[in-house]
Amino acid sequence: MGSVALRNIRKSYGPVEVLHGIDLDIQDGEFTVLVGPSGCGKSTLLRSIAGLETITGGDICIDETVINSLAPKERNIAMVFQNYALYPHMSVAKNMGFSLRLAKESPSEINRKVNAAAEILDLTNLLDRYPRQLSGGQRQRVAMGRAIVRDPKVFLFDEPLSNLDAKLRVQMRSEIKELHQRLKTTTVYVTHDQIEAMTMADRIVVMRGGQVEQIGTPLELYDRPASVFVAGFIGSPSMNFIAATARDDGLLLDTDESLGKTPVALANGRGVIAGFRPEDIRLSDTGVSAKVALIEPTGAETQLVLRTGENSIVMTTRDRISLSPGDPVHFSISEGKLHCFDAESERALSGAV
Repeated sequence: MGSVALRNIRKSYGPVEVLHGIDLDIQDGEFTVLVGPSGCGKSTLLRSIAGLETITGGDICIDETVINSLAPKERNIAMVFQNYALYPHMSVAKNMGFSLRLAKESPSEINRKVNAAAEILDLTNLLDRYPRQLSGGQRQRVAMGRAIVRDPKVFLFDEPLSNLDAKLRVQMRSEIKELHQRLKTTTVYVTHDQIEAMTMADRIVVMRGGQVEQIGTPLELYDRPASVFVAGFIGSPSMNFIAATARDDGLLLDTDESLGKTPVALANGRGVIAGFRPEDIRLSDTGVSAKVALIEPTGAETQLVLRTGENSIVMTTRDRISLSPGDPVHFSISEGKLHCFDAESERALSGAV
């Protein structure tokens, strides 16, 4: 296993800089997920760690050793790609053992390592098959097995589940997490799916525009987002946002109704962005007036879209709702669940401001 340290990592394609000085420490044995929208630089950063991209500036370290000048095969890293990258003319066993044959390991040692990995991944009965004879999930397990047999210091995963259907993604998500818990190998995992990030990661790195927006555990990012971007990206359905003005008795909306007490001390009259999660809204006899715009039962929960003024508010509840679109309602925010963000910088506000 190995720790990973990134120091001021920059990457440019000609005059266009796509990574703007990334600093990140990944502890030995940690499962770290890089998450963000398409084009944020997460895959470029992963490929830079692997040596598939040449960085423009900074240092990449594994176990405190700078590896910038090392070729990919010399970095003791194994990467699992989005498209599996299996050799179609090779059996499962030969695909899994290919890197070991290149390293000139003995046939007996190759067989031992391939069989051990196959047992971990439930591939023992498939070793003689070819990729075309496998399902998408089985192909992904073969790609993972090919990485496991190398016994690397670091596993890198580049959106490995994006080609799978929804049900299989959930299954493979659990398998990858269980594999990490068993092997304890340092893992860096890239995805644009925040549900994958929340369920799999020890720590999440949220990226935006080639920069790190926030780093933390899943619950830290969910409960204490550092910005409107993180608050809106982490969580499904995403956080609600509404413009408000600070008053002595709380946050006032443009309808002159109070959204609730501010979580921080704010100057009277200051404009802010108020944020609150769908599950932290409750229907009440008093509070902010709204109308039901849409009701979506999902089984365990019901999702409602409420309209107040020009704003649409998403609410989720486990209660059975006997409402219809167009019905008037009032809602309030659970105590301590209101977030405040600066209207200009969109950063979270804390302390007396």
